[in-house]
Amino acid sequence: MCGIVGYIGPGDVPSILIKGLKHLEYRGYDSAGMCIVSQDGLHLVRKKGRIHELENDPVCPDMSGFGGIAHTRWATHGEPNEINAHPHTCCRNEIAIVHNGIIENYHALKKVLEGEGHIFVSETDSETAAHLIEKFLPQGGSLEDAVLLALECIEGTFGLAVIKKGEKKIVAARRGSPLIIGVCDGCMVLASDTAALMEHTKEVIYLNDNELAVLTKQDCSIRTVQGEEVEKNIQRIRSTVHEIEKKGYKHFMLKEIFEQPDSLANTLRGRIGPEGIKLTLDTDFSSIQRIILTACGTSWHAALIGKYLIERIGKIPVEVDYASEFRYRDSVFGDTDLLAVISQSGETADTLAAIEKGKSAGIRTLGIVNTVGSTIAREVDAGIYLHAGPEIGVASTKAFTCQVTALVLLSLLICREKGFSPDRKLAQETEKVPGKIQEVLDDADAVQEIAARYKEDANVLYLGRGLNFPVALEGALKLKEISYIHAEGYPAAEMKHGPIALIDENMPVVFIASHGPTFEKIFSNIQEVKARKGRIITITDSCEKGIEDISDHVIRVPAMPEELQPIVNVIPLQLFAYYIADMKGLDVDKPRNLAKSVTVE
Repeated sequence: MCGIVGYIGPGDVPSILIKGLKHLEYRGYDSAGMCIVSQDGLHLVRKKGRIHELENDPVCPDMSGFGGIAHTRWATHGEPNEINAHPHTCCRNEIAIVHNGIIENYHALKKVLEGEGHIFVSETDSETAAHLIEKFLPQGGSLEDAVLLALECIEGTFGLAVIKKGEKKIVAARRGSPLIIGVCDGCMVLASDTAALMEHTKEVIYLNDNELAVLTKQDCSIRTVQGEEVEKNIQRIRSTVHEIEKKGYKHFMLKEIFEQPDSLANTLRGRIGPEGIKLTLDTDFSSIQRIILTACGTSWHAALIGKYLIERIGKIPVEVDYASEFRYRDSVFGDTDLLAVISQSGETADTLAAIEKGKSAGIRTLGIVNTVGSTIAREVDAGIYLHAGPEIGVASTKAFTCQVTALVLLSLLICREKGFSPDRKLAQETEKVPGKIQEVLDDADAVQEIAARYKEDANVLYLGRGLNFPVALEGALKLKEISYIHAEGYPAAEMKHGPIALIDENMPVVFIASHGPTFEKIFSNIQEVKARKGRIITITDSCEKGIEDISDHVIRVPAMPEELQPIVNVIPLQLFAYYIADMKGLDVDKPRNLAKSVTVE
């Protein structure tokens, strides 16, 4: 969740590092810092709060050197403050480190190091790495050798960057936390996300787990933590700096909501043809008897929809698990199982651990990811890229609708490979989804007017059935994430098993009531809420007058086949959450305590 930037080369190093950190702000953080290395020593500055606090520190203009490392911290061990902010240094202030991840055995290591005379100044686990490297750096020894010896002692995960006084290099290593090297002419850049590299270069090298890199301004060398040299291919970033700009929108989240027609068109491009679905997957679905879908957060809601779709269209039983639970459960696998993981970033720690568990059991793995070149994309046996473009807002919007769209395509492909006749009409209707979303966005002002009436409420209940139950969960999550209003999503039929006790004239209830097999049932649920004076907002494709008579507010969406309703129905819920948060004056793109990519447990 934290952000790392490193730079070695000529120029205004502090400005380069700060600019890199700004490109990583969307990941979430509570403090920031940087350390510049020169012949004279290490020059350190750290601040609690936003990057502009760091940038405006009076010492920054006087800092210069060969290069440096910088970090945005999201607190795990130790409260957010200047002392716990990264970079951390060793006792002699000759070594500085930035670290993403968790050092699980840091208590034991700290006790040993303190017994040897090392003095710790922070509450973090990360500081342990600086003292370990100092311990293993004898007079005349190389920095990289000391880092390798330190890593042998560390249990846990790390994305680590290290500098040493007077040395024109950065040593970096990873295990479970992403690090990417930007290859430039006359300099080298390091980051935990490609967003911080795009301004410098399109050519990158992705470090794999248990690899260590030594960066100088001329080149980089890579070896395993066992010391074996590694030849890496340089890959090219497809995204551009222009894609991570707001383009006139007030927030990235609003921009990404309005980008969804284009994003979905990119997900669909070239994948539906006269002969059916075209997905390049090296997977024999005819032999698959069970699919396990696993994900976290918004991606888990997409997985729930995927269960409905795959079972209905592809006729294969599907289980859905939170990756954080799946990784620790005693699972029973079979030779005919497929583990499919869903992640926007492709770096989610729990989801990566789920892949490792599946691969260890010998079952096939498939990834549905947005970020090209991400760890999940490299680790799975087969995958589907979303091509949604960079998603900067912490609250996921376009990635969710593209994930559901990809699951529709996957379901249709499975249907064909299982020997069933795919629904050609559904494939044709899927191609129309971008236009249908545009129709909803064209009426965004109506959603904004409704949102204005509910911005002071403390609780909201979201109800849906069938494929729209996960949409209710996602709508509630969006409202919680960015407006800090308590919201819960439920299957509408479960209302009578508890939540109905909450309903009175102060309780807004959002219904997703699209036409389908359960439409009459959910209409009955709306009547039950009305009888208890609940305030009703209905998302519907129905033109029945009864809906308007019974609802306080109606948001109309275009009619779609039931399998595609979630993609369209979630759009007004995204807008509703956004407008409420914005009207409350909240930082929509950087909600408190949240990070875009959860790369630690």
